[in-house]
Amino acid sequence: MPVPVVLTGRVTRLEPLAPHHAEGLARAGAEDRSSYAFTPVPHDLEAARGYIDRALAEQAAGRALPFAVLRAADGRVVGSTRFLELDYWQGPLVWPAVTGVPYGDPVTAVPDAAEIGNTWLAPYAQGTGINTEAKLLMLRHAFETWRVRRISLRADARNRRSCTAIERLGATCEGVRRAHSRGLDGAVRSTAFYSILDDEWPAVRAVVELRLAAGSPAVPVRTPEGAGPRPGELDGRLVGV
Repeated sequence: MPVPVVLTGRVTRLEPLAPHHAEGLARAGAEDRSSYAFTPVPHDLEAARGYIDRALAEQAAGRALPFAVLRAADGRVVGSTRFLELDYWQGPLVWPAVTGVPYGDPVTAVPDAAEIGNTWLAPYAQGTGINTEAKLLMLRHAFETWRVRRISLRADARNRRSCTAIERLGATCEGVRRAHSRGLDGAVRSTAFYSILDDEWPAVRAVVELRLAAGSPAVPVRTPEGAGPRPGELDGRLVGV
């Protein structure tokens, strides 16, 4: 299991999710909830405690590394995100393949591939650069500390805002898996899948850092016709992944 870390940027601080973040998550999740149609977001203190308990159970099982997202200026909790779908490719090759289990000491294990997801931000933090910097911090840790080969992201294909935000990171759309799973609203959802590979990371990092420095959105990466959702409005928010 990768060791929990604190990741700090100019406007964003990511802390390992812990019980003491419950009140902050509850306040953040109780704001205008119109942007939370596609992802579970706690709405009060009891729900926030349950949200944290479930996330920490996933961490204890080696399946996720959850963070609280804080606004660096005042330390206010504004949302949450996490690494998940941790996969390990080291050790002897066996068949059928065993996924999600590190070879050797699990305490010092680092994944070869992972996903970034379960991201949500309070409405007042959306479009402020916090999400973009949070993704930069996580991608930088994954590619430069863990040395992963791939980072994946996904979104409900109906969630135009989230698909656009992922595309603006420079991720490549791998396609849409139709009727993939049941959505938060109970409807059967199709899921758009994206990825960034290790040899693509330097170019992606340069573009994201330029965006953050300029404080303005970049043109989204275009995907082949029919490969996935077309970009929607460029508001820089990433919720419902």
